[in-house]
Amino acid sequence: MAKLNESENSNINLISLGTEITGDIKSDGDIRIDGILIGNLTTKGKVVIGNTGKVKGEVVCKNSEVCGEVDGKINVSQLLTLKLSSKINGDIITDKLSIEPGARFTGNCNMTDDNEKEGQAGAAKRPITKKEVAGEK
Repeated sequence: MAKLNESENSNINLISLGTEITGDIKSDGDIRIDGILIGNLTTKGKVVIGNTGKVKGEVVCKNSEVCGEVDGKINVSQLLTLKLSSKINGDIITDKLSIEPGARFTGNCNMTDDNEKEGQAGAAKRPITKKEVAGEK
């Protein structure tokens, strides 16, 4: 049985310390950032932002572990882990959130799982009946 936060893809991309990239990145594999990314990052895998890593832009991924800095929105479909040294300045959207004491986060957080999203969408599409308005069943 596979762990929830493991990626099915074995491709790992590395942006190492001393490397600065300006532009958007799209990938199917996992990404580790120890350098600087100025742009948006979208991947179907896991994103790890190391202690020296900095991202200025939006991050969209399946799972993420942040030790460094993010200045922008983070959208994680499963688990987002904020480590002791992390600094987040932006909004978070995730299913599950783990925050270690000492992590710094400034922004809004919205936590909803896929089942809730589907339930809300279904409820919004169904018209309300006169009986429901009157409190009858």
